[in-house]
Parts: sequence; C-alpha cells; structure tokens
Amino acid sequence: MGSRHEAREWAVQLLFENDFNSNTPEESLSEFWLPRNPTPKSQEFAEALYRGVLSYKNDIDRMIQQYAENWDLKRMPAVDRNIMRMAIFEMMHRSDIPPVVTINEAVDLAKVYGGADSGSFVNGILDRVRKNIDRPARTAAEG
Repeated sequence: MGSRHEAREWAVQLLFENDFNSNTPEESLSEFWLPRNPTPKSQEFAEALYRGVLSYKNDIDRMIQQYAENWDLKRMPAVDRNIMRMAIFEMMHRSDIPPVVTINEAVDLAKVYGGADSGSFVNGILDRVRKNIDRPARTAAEG
C-alpha cells in the first residue's frame, strides 16, 4: 500500500471523527497518531488533507450539495460524505495530483469503507465536480 493511499485513509478517518466529535483539530490529531506509526511523509500528507478540508469545508459541502441532486448532505452516509470532501479538496487545491488519481483513490476508499453503492455514488459526484475544474484531468501541474 502506498504511503499516500494510507494517508488518505487516515485523513478520511480524521474527517469522520470530526463529524461526530467536539475536539479541536489539534486534539484530534494528537490523539489519532498515538497508536499509529506513520512515516513523516504520510503523516504530513494526511494532516494537510485533514486541515485543508476543514479550512474549505463550507465551500466543499456546497459543491457536494450542488452535484448530489436529490440528496441532502446531512443524510448522506458519513463515510461517503467525508471521502468526497477529501477528494474535492484534493482536486481543487492539490494541483500536484491529477484529478483522475484523486477520484480513483476516493472510489477505492468508498468501496472498502462505504456501503454497497458507495463506490458508484462517490464516482458519480466526483466526476461531475472534475468536469467543472479548469485543469487537465490526467496530469499534475508543472512545478
């Protein structure tokens, strides 16, 4: 398993916890890492995703709501919602990662941690978001 894949799993777990917990991000992070032994690179990536989603959560949630026709954000499964939050943040703010890579990773996570239809649900929403992002779908930004 790649370190970024594992870091994405951790970021989703942190975001899921954030939905149901009143801890500050710092409290959540310090408690979260206690039983784990991440590489510095994996921990840095997971924390960047977690903090990034929290910083843009309202905007991201509006995007999910816009593209998830006939779905209320609060009624979506929490796992699916947080996987999409992470992926949308990544597509919008991490130009070093091609959007199709982000979507594939999110769909894989949804298939493992979500319900029977989570993979296709997450894929459908994220693909609609990707089509409205002004950057190439299959390449990372230069630099």
